[in-house]
Amino acid sequence: MSEFEFQPGIIRRLGDVYEGRLQRSIDHRPAEVWQMLTAPDRLAQWLAPGSIQLRKGGTVHINFADSGTLIESTVLAFEPERQLAYSWSSGSEPQRPLSWSLEAVDEGTVLTLVVQVPIQEDIAKACAGFEGHLEMLLAALEGVPIRFPFDLFLQARTAYQAAVAALVKA
Repeated sequence: MSEFEFQPGIIRRLGDVYEGRLQRSIDHRPAEVWQMLTAPDRLAQWLAPGSIQLRKGGTVHINFADSGTLIESTVLAFEPERQLAYSWSSGSEPQRPLSWSLEAVDEGTVLTLVVQVPIQEDIAKACAGFEGHLEMLLAALEGVPIRFPFDLFLQARTAYQAAVAALVKA
């Protein structure tokens, strides 16, 4: 297990979708974080090989070759060093909007990720996966890329499953 106590993000239900909100305070300026989110050579260090056309309406192509998942979508929102949004799906699949927001604070950045999935999908798995990729992003920012942290993924998935169960009971 991870050496720190995992603090999950927030999951809520919005009609026929679940929304997960994950946030990190990062000791790097927004321009550096933005490069990690958008530059093909940086994206591959923490997420997967891919490219994003940096304009609203631009194409998004991310290839998770190991899992066979290919993301091909369109940039939905774009404001350099502040916001990037696209769907985390391809073709005729249901839309899974994903939004990255960056806020400059002191010498760093608050990075907020908001992901939505249809209510019948596993939001706990989606959020846990992004928790792992956020850890990879933080390591890559420090110049020490890491492999996907599967132990963190398992810990996060359990926490998010509990959050979803609490929502269902409410």
